Amino acid sequence: MAIDVDKQSHNQLEKGDYKPLPEDLFIEESLIDGQGLFAAKEIAEDTDLGITHYEVEKDAMSPKILIRTPLGGFINHSDTPNCVRVKSKPDGNIFSWTLKTTDKIEPGQELTLKYSMYRP
Repeated sequence: MAIDVDKQSHNQLEKGDYKPLPEDLFIEESLIDGQGLFAAKEIAEDTDLGITHYEVEKDAMSPKILIRTPLGGFINHSDTPNCVRVKSKPDGNIFSWTLKTTDKIEPGQELTLKYSMYRP
């Protein structure tokens, strides 16, 4: 969904413009740990679900800053994951990481990935 840039620049987003998660996903109590990310309907293998993290590099001397989105905040670790995180080409000094399915996901199934950016 495209958001009208003019409305966004004037803080006039309308109710429903912002969606923290794709409509196909929901947050639920997890058997893995705490809360997890689950499929509301079948999701095909190789589906890009959206951005999980932004990585900002101010300059070569500063540490990288990692910003987690709501999509990245609820996905749990698994040694046998059904998703991977894919790093984009940089847009200036900003990289984005997207979540992509590696298997077909069934309705009600938890989405998982193997943590590699930080330790749980």
